[in-house]
Parts: sequence; structure tokens; C-alpha cells
Amino acid sequence: MNKKDKLRWGILGAARINERLLPAIVEAGNADLIAMASRRPGAASQMLGLYAPESQGVQLYDDPEALLGDARVQAIYLPMANREHAEWVIRAIKHGKHVLCEKPMALAVSDIDAIAAAAREHKVTVMEGFMYRFHPQHLRVMELLTSGLIGDIRSVRASYSFMMRPARMYRLAESEARGGGAMWDIGCYAIHSLRMFFEQLPLSVMAMAKYVESGADNAMYGVLDFGDGRFAQFDFSFERARRSEYEIIGAKGGLKCHVVWQLPGDVPVVSWWTEDGKQVEERLPAANHFRLEIEHFSDCVLNDKAPLLTLQDARENCQVINSALQSAAEGRVIRF
Repeated sequence: MNKKDKLRWGILGAARINERLLPAIVEAGNADLIAMASRRPGAASQMLGLYAPESQGVQLYDDPEALLGDARVQAIYLPMANREHAEWVIRAIKHGKHVLCEKPMALAVSDIDAIAAAAREHKVTVMEGFMYRFHPQHLRVMELLTSGLIGDIRSVRASYSFMMRPARMYRLAESEARGGGAMWDIGCYAIHSLRMFFEQLPLSVMAMAKYVESGADNAMYGVLDFGDGRFAQFDFSFERARRSEYEIIGAKGGLKCHVVWQLPGDVPVVSWWTEDGKQVEERLPAANHFRLEIEHFSDCVLNDKAPLLTLQDARENCQVINSALQSAAEGRVIRF
């Protein structure tokens, strides 16, 4: 594959997630990392040296706006602070760049509407970066569900957590309104993965949370009501052992994805059982969902395809997140 068959990428920010995404861009067969920027002098160079030391010819900037002005860059990966996502996505769009924005796309539905309008005007592709959706284990889950193995879905549970370390305390330094807290960091995975199994917005949400001094949520539990006795439970926390799993219960059995946050060498496990006594544990091939996400987005831009994760999907996830935050803050059921 020559360079004309590759999407030319720039990274806008030196966030910790670059430990996974920067090598993924370098390793992707249809991507070419050509630029990286950070407002912290030397941070972009440091990241490149740590996670892609053999990369050559990458232009480094200490000004993100300068990277956006680089006409060679076709697509941007944006891992800035949550509260900055919407502003910088729109800036990148206005420079004619395609954008893969790290989750969450924005903190308000109105911002996603503005992003969608700008993307239409400038004819660029924009996608929210939920990397987990590109792991083949979820395709296997969908195959099992559509086969009718466990019958009609009646409930889903999603659980995400890890113990907060001192180096990551910045996630609790700001209020929810400014993108701080567990919901905007890991709870968005829970909401997103639950929504994957229901083809509609929920009817209502009820949530409870624990807060820290900044006003950020440190843990939350809640229930989404999808009607007709179909419920989805979510829980996530910064003060609990690591967990990233979902479980689906149907009329005839159940199914579980044991680890959603897969590392490249991990062996995925999907297990299922049925009312007639079958119990199966499937061990699937390892895969790098970060690289697969980059390859998917690059393919969409290069070949004019619609991305798997649409801006409507981002809009609905943001709507459910904000309703859950409102429910926890006000102690009442929020109806859609």
C-alpha cells in the first residue's frame, strides 16, 4: 500500500490515551501519522518518543492551531480535555479536516447538533471514539443474539470501574458541568454499551451517585427503562476493582462479555447459557480495537463510507448521559 492509499493523520493533544492511539495510527495499514501538536512545549515530541520511537518525518507543533493549518493533514484524532472537545472539533472541521474525537464527543446535545451542521457544511466525516465497538467480540455477541439463542432481550447490565490512582486524580478535579467525574470518563461506556442492544431511546432513567468536593461524580448506579418490562442497569466507579463487562438476559438464556476494555494481547471471552441446560464459554482471537477503529475511520474517509458510529448515535448517548446526571443530582426519575 503506497502513501496515496493512506489517510494522513494529525494528533491534536498529548493526552494519556495516546499510549494506545498513537501506536494504533502508526500500525494501521491505511493510515499515516504525519503531525502531532500539544500546547505543552515538548510534550508532542515526548509522546512520539515513548510510543512510536521509530516513526520518522512526523511534524511536531507546540500550537494546535498550527497543526490545523497544515494542509497535508487530512484527519485529526482529538484527545483533549472533555470540555474542549466540541470547540476543537468544530475548529478542525472549519479547516476541512475529518475528525475522530475521543469520547465524549461533547457535553451538551446542542454542541453535537452544531458539530453535525458544521460537518455537513464542510463535507467531512466526524465520529465519536468508542474504540471498543470495533473489537470482533461484539460482532460475535450480535451473531448469538440474532440467532435467537437467548430469545428476546429482557434486561442488560453494564459494569465499568477501576481504582483511581494519584496520577489520574485530574479526572475528579472539575465538576460534571466541565466534563469531570466518572460519568464522562467511564460511565459513557456503560450508557453506550447498553444502548447497543436497544433500538430506541429509553423512556426514563433513575440514577444515584456519590460526589466529591469538586462536584464530580465518583460512582453511580442507575436503571434505564426501555418499556414493556425491558430494563438496563449501569454502574461505574473510580473506587472499585477493575471491571468492564456487560451481561444480557433474554427469555431463553443469557450472554456475557467478560472484558470490554481489551488490550491487544488479551484473549476475549464470551460465555452464554440457555434454559435447556447448555453452558458455553467461547475464547475468541485477540484483536487491537484501537487499530481497528483507526482502520475503520480511515477506510470511511478514503472510500466515502458512512462510519459505524454516527453523529445521531453520539447525540443520543449525550442525551441519555445528561438525563442520568440530572436524575442523580435531583433524586428523581427523568422521563424522555
